[in-house]
Amino acid sequence: MGRDDQVEEREVLSSIFPDEITDISDTSYRILITLDPPENYETEAESPILFLQVSYPEAYPDVAPDLEIAAPPNASKHPLLDLQEDRARLLDTLQPTIEENLGMAMVFTLVSALKEAAEQLMAERSNAVQAQKEMEIAKAEEEENRKFQGTLVTRERFLEWREKFMKELEEEEQRKLEEKEAEEKKKKPSAREEKKLTGRQLWERGLAGKGDYDEEGDEDIPAALEKMKVTA
Repeated sequence: MGRDDQVEEREVLSSIFPDEITDISDTSYRILITLDPPENYETEAESPILFLQVSYPEAYPDVAPDLEIAAPPNASKHPLLDLQEDRARLLDTLQPTIEENLGMAMVFTLVSALKEAAEQLMAERSNAVQAQKEMEIAKAEEEENRKFQGTLVTRERFLEWREKFMKELEEEEQRKLEEKEAEEKKKKPSAREEKKLTGRQLWERGLAGKGDYDEEGDEDIPAALEKMKVTA
């Protein structure tokens, strides 16, 4: 165990990650890992990329390799992953895998474990963002629904509503009655518009001399009236 195992593992890794692995020295290299964003995360941001840098101690694999996690140079910060904040947490997630694989080549297993841990961290944050959005939507819907919800009816509120309704109903009936009376008053003819009485009608009613005779009713004046003479 020792250097020969390290060389052998390095050769195997070259066949697994031909385009992702880059040597730094004879005993160290780095592997590029592309992470898959969560399915429920809708964004145009590029998939985050990180490097796992591996350095072999002389006694590896009987002891743990030296590991470092880094972002590519000039890489933009991803909304769901920040290696400045997450590096220590991700390295801690690898400790159980290291302990389980002491004495064996473990770098491929560590790469898989790191990818899984990073994607799990992204999923948790994406779920938190989605939950926040759903909560805001639910709150907005609740506020909207309140506009269509009536007030809880109690006996006191019902009696209050009934009294108000009856009062409004009486006021409406009174208004209609007043409008009807006003309309009928407008339609009723005035005294001047009534047909003038004939001379006979005036005489019979004792109204002769109180008004002008109708020209058409002159012939109806009693003959006795026509023969009356004014004496001195």
